[in-house]
Order: sequence, then structure tokens, then C-alpha cells
Amino acid sequence: MAFRGFPIEWAKAICIALCATMLVRLFLYAPIVVDGHSMQPTLDSGDKMIVNQIGYVFIEPKRFDIVVFHAPGGKDYIKRIIGLPGDHLKYENDTLYINGKETAEPYLNSLKQTLYGDQLLTGDFTLEEMIGEEVIPDDYYFMMGDNRRLSKDSRDIGLIPKSEIIGKANVIFYPFEHISIVND
Repeated sequence: MAFRGFPIEWAKAICIALCATMLVRLFLYAPIVVDGHSMQPTLDSGDKMIVNQIGYVFIEPKRFDIVVFHAPGGKDYIKRIIGLPGDHLKYENDTLYINGKETAEPYLNSLKQTLYGDQLLTGDFTLEEMIGEEVIPDDYYFMMGDNRRLSKDSRDIGLIPKSEIIGKANVIFYPFEHISIVND
């Protein structure tokens, strides 16, 4: 007699598991596939990642976080936060200056080592040239890809409002040889 309820119990368990998975997927964590070379060498095209969608509800995005956001034109991009609200940015001689202070970007070192002679990874610019403002307005962020020569980022598409940030890219889970935690 106990066997009759067995399929119903399994169906209930499967439904609960599917609902829980959908809730986690919708509100907490989402998978994303890196498309393109703009974040190399940090991320490779085809890397599959977990994006924490809930973290920025409780904390503010930080400089150099790798985030996924809705870009103009309806596509989702993955880039690094370079400028925060209130920041003044400038790039000169391949060096980032934030609020007048030279700021190290160690994640670019391996790419800079591939350059020849006087080549620059990141061309000179000022925030005023890019967006016509002296400082980044409240609730906006300046994003750049690590592979600066191949990245379509805030230099092209402008500042990104906080409301368009989906979440922080936390973990590469595939391919297996790339498994790692980013944004540490």
C-alpha cells in the first residue's frame, strides 16, 4: 500500500526542487557565458561563470569588481568597474589616475608585457573627453574591459547606471581547467 504514494511523493520532491532552483536562478545566482575577448587574460571567451545577483542589494559595487550589466542595445556585457560615483578619471601614458592619484592595475601586467616599444594598452583620455563631466555622477559607473584594445566599454557606450548592473561575476565553473574565483 505504501508503494502507491511513491510516484506522488517523487513528483512533489521534483516540483519543490525545480521551484527552488528557479528562485535561486532568478534572484540569487545566474550562469553567464563570456562572449568575446575584451576581458582577456582574466576571462576567456567561452568561460562559464556564476553571477551573484543579490550582493549589490546589500553592498555598493567596488572599484575593480568584475560585473555583468545591461548595455545599451540590449546586450549584456561583462567588464571591470574602473570609476565609482564621485571619481575623476584620467589615463595618461598607460597609467590610470583616479582623483589625481596614480592607481595600479596589476591585472593588466601580463598584457602590458606583450607590447612593443612605446605601444600603449590604454590610450590617453580624460573623463571630460569621454562623458563631458568632471566627475562620475551618483549611481553611475565607468566600466572597462581588461583587454583595452579590443573592449567596447564606457569609452564607447558611456557610463552605466547602477540599476543596469546585474551582478558581480564570482566564479568560473567551466571549462574545468579555468575553475577559479574572480574578484577576490
